[in-house]
Amino acid sequence: MSDALAGVNSMVSGLTDSINSAISALQAQKEQEAAAAANVQEFQKQVNKSSSNLQGQATDIGILAKNVTRLNVVSNLAANDKVDFHRFRVTSKGEATLGRVGDDGLRVQLMTKLGTVIADSNPDTGKDYETFQKLQTGELTLDRGEYAIRVTREKGQSDKETKNYALQLQMGGYTQDYDTVAKQPDKSASPYQMSAAQQAMLSGLNDAITSLSSISYGQSGTDKLLGSFSLFA
Repeated sequence: MSDALAGVNSMVSGLTDSINSAISALQAQKEQEAAAAANVQEFQKQVNKSSSNLQGQATDIGILAKNVTRLNVVSNLAANDKVDFHRFRVTSKGEATLGRVGDDGLRVQLMTKLGTVIADSNPDTGKDYETFQKLQTGELTLDRGEYAIRVTREKGQSDKETKNYALQLQMGGYTQDYDTVAKQPDKSASPYQMSAAQQAMLSGLNDAITSLSSISYGQSGTDKLLGSFSLFA
């Protein structure tokens, strides 16, 4: 066998080994993901949003714990509904990721507990928009503390049209998946009362409210959020 042919055979053999190694690694990764998905605990609560437009009356969506929890909220801005606020608490410093799906024409802002805007989905907001892009790609570091998400219509959007949306927060991996279905306010309730379900979520999210049958788990964040709109059907 010539040296040239032997060299070609060696290259082919090496390429085959590399391909087989890549396939094995991919299979192992899928097996690990499947095992992780099988061990995820799933929780859901349904609440009525406050009729107040103040950040202090934000809907509590839970505790964001690194490599432990994933938080999902499904809601909508109904006709003449100006703003939604959702609050969450971060237990330790880390890189957070925000996923979102829904109708066009919605503006999403991440804010501190005191109302300072950290990130903004509006491209005209300069550095705040750049920060929002980092948040979407998991490159934004959040310190421990309480935060709020503000959802409004973009400028020029009619407030007569209902806007559906779903948001998802994650910090690394997760073993507990929490879903908040935030429906329209109870007109008979005071906006300054917190429900028992909200208090339970705020105290640590230790109890399962109920199993969620209408959303599939083990999916990508986008697939899950897209499927969540059936809750409003």
